[in-house]
Amino acid sequence: MARLWRLPLFLLLAGAVSVSMLAPAAVALAREEFHVARSFFYAGLLGTLIVALIAVARAGRPPERDAPRQLLALLAGFVLLPVGLAVPFHEAVRTTSFLNAYLEMVSCLTTTGVPIFEPGRLSPALHLWRAQVGWMGGFVIWTAAVAILAPLSLGGFEVTASGEPGRADPRQPAMATAAPATRLARAARRLAPVYAALTLVLWLMLMALGEAPMTAAIHAMATISTSGISDAGGPVGATAGFWAEAVIFAFLFFALSRLTFSSDTLASARTRLSQDPEFRLGLVLVLGVPLVLFLRHWAGAYEVDQEENLAQALRAHWGASFTVLSFLSTTGFVSSGWGAAQVWSGLGTPGMILMGLAMLGGGVATTAGGVKLLRIYALYLHGLREMEKLVHPSSVGRAGGFSRRLRRQGAFIAFVFFMLFALSLTVTSLLFAVLGSSFEEAVVLAIAALTTTGPLVIWAPETPILVIELSQGGKLLLAGAMVLGRFELLAIIALISPALWRR
Repeated sequence: MARLWRLPLFLLLAGAVSVSMLAPAAVALAREEFHVARSFFYAGLLGTLIVALIAVARAGRPPERDAPRQLLALLAGFVLLPVGLAVPFHEAVRTTSFLNAYLEMVSCLTTTGVPIFEPGRLSPALHLWRAQVGWMGGFVIWTAAVAILAPLSLGGFEVTASGEPGRADPRQPAMATAAPATRLARAARRLAPVYAALTLVLWLMLMALGEAPMTAAIHAMATISTSGISDAGGPVGATAGFWAEAVIFAFLFFALSRLTFSSDTLASARTRLSQDPEFRLGLVLVLGVPLVLFLRHWAGAYEVDQEENLAQALRAHWGASFTVLSFLSTTGFVSSGWGAAQVWSGLGTPGMILMGLAMLGGGVATTAGGVKLLRIYALYLHGLREMEKLVHPSSVGRAGGFSRRLRRQGAFIAFVFFMLFALSLTVTSLLFAVLGSSFEEAVVLAIAALTTTGPLVIWAPETPILVIELSQGGKLLLAGAMVLGRFELLAIIALISPALWRR
């Protein structure tokens, strides 16, 4: 195992995804879908053989000790690995182009979950492969957050870290000086049991509530990885009902703060979940936004004399609460009560609210995308302090190094990231418009890709966007935007380092 972790990160990822192809191959074989089984088995066997030969050829070489090169390998993984992942998928479907298969795999690996194919067009083994790729992509993000991004003060850690983005934080000497292989091995050994156990528990609970085993497994992996991938259109199309949604709702809170499952980073100086600013801000949004939506629908129901239907009102409130948390965590599941709210009041729910929630995003170092709650909290503290100084110019701010760092340097770098995100959103929307999309479609596609919330293309616009009908340029742009949203522009800027490229 020690020699295994000395291999380059990209080679480790390629080997892991090659071995994982045996799972859909086994499912397809059990269902007597022999062509699908052969496609995955041969692709997995060939990929494992190639990785093994390269590993043998590299035997004896010292491990990589340059952290920025690990960051580059992670970016290469999100761009190049979907090519190999798409090979068995393309061979199994047989009725689609390789570009569509590549776009599907990029969507899954980045945990975006853009619905490209109709659910009935894919076999259960292919649906399992989609969810499995998204699940593995979520684990890569979990591990890379503590092993790669945290030492380089990226991925949201730059808000609280003393080091500049792309450089080591001096407060973490052990993490900054340890070899990348050591950090990866340590993080994977610590997080893999937690990640697998959470998925297993959710899967068993969904099956106990009446969900089909395959659908329950797909929804469990999609919930933990916040990919929103489903073979039934999400909980709204499943058969388990309210209690299954309640269980998924509880597990979605893991995307609001890393402290819900680990305390291995310095994303926050607080160690208790009740004191974590990300979790508290997420709770405020989960409680406040559904209440506003409920009051809006109640006003509409009052005008049409439907306000006395208490059961439908409660169902509408639950639908809003579940959907708000789902899109805030960038999962994108929609409750069955979401449509009940519109039936109850006669009003539609504007997709702008869903896009705004996805842009806010979840917690730092989780599988959620978006701007991240910690950055929003830093900007909020800075704005609050500026308003206090307007009223009392000579006042002294709250004491404590963490608060001062968050209000000053943290707010500054959070504002820089927000401007970079806005610039990325503007440029991506313009490019989609140039390639033939309407203004609404361009904005929705850009937000869905950059926040890794693929189901927005279905639920945000008035008419669902058919991604498979985009031009080839539009599909390539969407794939690039999903990688950019997963990796963040600030991390890509950090890669423009003379020390990295000089080698």
